[in-house]
Amino acid sequence: MIFEKIHTIPTSEELLDKAFRKASRARKGKTVRSEFSRRRAEESMLLTAANILSDNLANVVRQFPSFENIPEFYRELADILVGVDALRTNIASVQWAGEKIHEIARLHVGKMRHSDDPVAVRKAAYGRISSITRDVDKSLRLLNDARNKLRKLPDVGIEPTVVIAGYPNVGKSSFVSLVSSATPEVATYPFTTKGLAVGHFKVGSTRCQIVDTPGLLDRPLGQRNEIEMQAISALRHLGDVLLFIIDPSGTCGYEPDEQMRLLDEVREHIEMPLLVAANKVDLLVADNKIDILDKMSGSGFDEVMSTLTGEGVDDVMGRLVSMMDIGKYVDTIEK
Repeated sequence: MIFEKIHTIPTSEELLDKAFRKASRARKGKTVRSEFSRRRAEESMLLTAANILSDNLANVVRQFPSFENIPEFYRELADILVGVDALRTNIASVQWAGEKIHEIARLHVGKMRHSDDPVAVRKAAYGRISSITRDVDKSLRLLNDARNKLRKLPDVGIEPTVVIAGYPNVGKSSFVSLVSSATPEVATYPFTTKGLAVGHFKVGSTRCQIVDTPGLLDRPLGQRNEIEMQAISALRHLGDVLLFIIDPSGTCGYEPDEQMRLLDEVREHIEMPLLVAANKVDLLVADNKIDILDKMSGSGFDEVMSTLTGEGVDDVMGRLVSMMDIGKYVDTIEK
C-alpha cells in the first residue's frame, strides 16, 4: 500500500539529540594537535550534525508520495483524514528546514576558516539550526499523526474493481467468497467499524478485485455523518461497477421495500455502472414464493442467484465483467 512505507517521524528534539550526539562522537574521533586540526574538528562536528538533520528531514519529505500522482481514491480519503493541502504545506516546511540547515552549515564552515574562535562559530551555527529544527516541530508532529492515520487505509490495488452494496445479511460476503480465488482479505478502513473485505479473481491474465464495504453501503445514507458520506463518495474512484444485492425473501431482516429504497439512494449518490442481483432465490422456490420476484421485477433487478446453491452466480459475474473496461488497466498493471 502506498502509505505503508512511511516510517515513524521523529520530533525536533529527537532529531537534535541524535544529531548532536553523533557530532560529539565525530569530534572525539579527531586528534587535536594544532590550530588547523582544532578547526577541522569543529568543522566535522558542525557538518555531521547538519548532515544528519538535513538528511533526516529530507527522508521525511521523500517518504510521502506525490499527492498529484496517487490514485484519486487514496487522494480523496487522505483529504478526508488529514487534509491534502495541510499535508503539502507541512511537507514543504520540513523540506525548507532541511535545505536551510544545509545552507547554514556551509556558511558557518566558511566563517570557521577565517575565525580565531571556531568553537564560537560552531556554537552559533548550532543555535541557528536548532532554532530552525524546533520551528518545524509542529509540522513533524502533524505529519507523524497523518502517517499513523494514512497507514490504516485499505490496501486495494489499481485493478478492475467490483464494489458491493446492500443491507447486511443479504449474501454479500458469501458472494465475495464464492467468486474469489482465496478467502477475502480484511483490510482496516477508518470510516467503518468493520474491515473492508477484498477478494480477487482473474479475467484471462488480468487480476481483478471485488470489494465489500461493510458499514458504508449497507444502511440508509441519510443516517451517515459528513465524513462517512465523503468516504462513500470516494468509492466512485475505486469501482468500475457496483453490484447491489437484494434479498427478496426478507430473511436478512429487512423488508424488500426497505432494500429498494436503499438501492434508490445508492443510485443517486454513487456514480458508476450498476447491476442489481436478487439473492436467495432458493428460499423463494422452497417456500413457493417465486411470485415475489415477479412483483419486484418492475423495481429493476437484473439477475437472480443463490449464493447458497451457486445458481446464477456465474451469470452475475459474467454481467459484471462485461460492464468493466478491463483493457484500460492493462498498461497500468504491466508498468
